[in-house]
Amino acid sequence: MTTRLALAIASVGGVGYIPFAPGTFGSAAGLALWWLLPASIPVHALAIVVVFVVGTWSAHVAEQHYARTDPGSVVIDEVVGMFITLFMNPWSWKTALLAFLLFRAADIVKPYPANRLERLHGGLGIMADDAMAAVYANLAVRGVRMFITGIG
Repeated sequence: MTTRLALAIASVGGVGYIPFAPGTFGSAAGLALWWLLPASIPVHALAIVVVFVVGTWSAHVAEQHYARTDPGSVVIDEVVGMFITLFMNPWSWKTALLAFLLFRAADIVKPYPANRLERLHGGLGIMADDAMAAVYANLAVRGVRMFITGIG
């Protein structure tokens, strides 16, 4: 029962089992979940911490279950990545789309030190590299919004 729960969380209710671009769909799920949260900085911060901690546990269980490092079905890391990317950025669909695109790019490129964090053992490595990529994406969203009018 515990393994089933962990796999359900790690795959974000099965989103990670979509046969193509599971990370993109996981990011989209993160965007949808963020939209459902109350517009409150403390709630957002708490959601990031909870998803990171629970995601680390569930990703670790998924690695053990599938006997491989960072299984493709684990997309909870994309959810926390979207949460961090959107954190303290004003909500609008334009900003959300920008955040989505910038996070996907940062998650794929994995700029330093994200590329090093993915080497951490177990679920922590799965979650930490996306969290770091999301910090870059969050800063990029802020930068773009500063220089382009009409976003936000």
